[in-house]
Amino acid sequence: MRGCSRRVMVFIDAMLDSTGPTVLQRSHGLARIMLGSRGLIDLAQAGSAKVMMPHVVGKCPEIVFLNTSGGMASGDRLEYHVGMQAGCRAVATTQTAERAYRANDCPARAQIRLTLGAGSWLDWLPQETILFDGARLERMTRVDLGPGAGCMLLEMIVLGRQAMGERLSHLHLHDRREIWQGGRIIHHDALSLSDAALPRLQDPAVLNGAKAMATLAVIASHAPDLLGCARAVLDEPGVTAAASAPPGRLILRLLASDGWPLRRQINRLLGALRPDPLPRIWQV
Repeated sequence: MRGCSRRVMVFIDAMLDSTGPTVLQRSHGLARIMLGSRGLIDLAQAGSAKVMMPHVVGKCPEIVFLNTSGGMASGDRLEYHVGMQAGCRAVATTQTAERAYRANDCPARAQIRLTLGAGSWLDWLPQETILFDGARLERMTRVDLGPGAGCMLLEMIVLGRQAMGERLSHLHLHDRREIWQGGRIIHHDALSLSDAALPRLQDPAVLNGAKAMATLAVIASHAPDLLGCARAVLDEPGVTAAASAPPGRLILRLLASDGWPLRRQINRLLGALRPDPLPRIWQV
């Protein structure tokens, strides 16, 4: 036993004296769900990613994704997949705001894949992503639409927690959204923010001083018909917003000084543009 104790102490001393790079424990998560006309077909989850279907009152099933690691840091990997067979309808969201924490040179990476069968519809309404100082996040959202399928996509980003007085001096964000249909890309949206952009956030051509932003997109043949309805509720104090309706799309972009007025405006937009109530988890 005495010899064993000496070996343990030598091992601990070697760890403390090591000058090599520290190997950090990283989280990896994958959650996948498939819906059919009669409900759940397949569900799989691994690592820090979980997916649930809470019982709700109403005809629209709700899918809730959860990252049990509590946020994303250097080297973390997270994947969410939704598959829907023909004629399905659902709303998918996240259990709480996602958080991207300070990272070293290796970014955290998230991948969202949404595959919709013919005539199906999905509202992808994740809660906001909060970026902390030094965060490095690369995220890719890809939607594949079958014939006659459509979707609503929401992305909200908050640059630090204003109530805590947080300010960002270092950041790496690369956020992309692609929508494909019939083998071709029909919508592409990308946002990149880096250290070089942070001193210019006050510029009107950048964020005009905003600390929170959102993009809401509706992709469907009837989407342009919703333009008037959307503009009618774009009057939340503290929020600057604009809407446009190119063929087959409705695009709204919003800026706010903080996440709370942005969230209130988004709630009103979703109430005006969707026939269903907000996801139950949003009301907790």
